[in-house]
Amino acid sequence: MRILILSMSFCIICYNHIMFGFRLKELRVDKGFTQKKLAEKLECSQSMIARWEKGECDATGEVIKKVALLFNVSADYLLGLTD
Repeated sequence: MRILILSMSFCIICYNHIMFGFRLKELRVDKGFTQKKLAEKLECSQSMIARWEKGECDATGEVIKKVALLFNVSADYLLGLTD
């Protein structure tokens, strides 16, 4: 049972990780931002935007908050918890 719970937790983490990148790119493109322009607004590098969008690394809670405020969406939306 413990293995099943850990497996489910891992799947949820992976899903949230993938959804953030997907939703970030979707919002960026809809807003007409390049990765460079978004990086300037979030005060990070363009390569970090690319890595988030590809799902290569996790965004911090602070970044998720900044993105949510910038695009006027919830953190739950960014993580794929709501539509």
